[in-house]
Amino acid sequence: MEENLEGEELDNIVILNDEEGNEVKFEFLDLVELDEEEYVVLLPVTEEGEEEEGEVVILKVEDTDEEADEESYVSIEDEEVLNKVFEIFKEKFKDDFDFVD
Repeated sequence: MEENLEGEELDNIVILNDEEGNEVKFEFLDLVELDEEEYVVLLPVTEEGEEEEGEVVILKVEDTDEEADEESYVSIEDEEVLNKVFEIFKEKFKDDFDFVD
């Protein structure tokens, strides 16, 4: 299952469309490189614009149109890749966030 999500950044807020076409806002936390691939780490934002305490979302970056400088994000099915990306993220931000396993 591959979902094509297009995002537009404004400050560090990324707006993506889910499978039903609904807009979902995320705060962009980091870009992680692993095995020559790029992954974004996003935190869901509530309607009030406040950060939700909860799980981050990790999506793979795919270039869809280099000339138009467009990217799309696809979900990651491989649990091992997700865990590796999350471990890199946790190590980089261990002083900024309280992580709960």
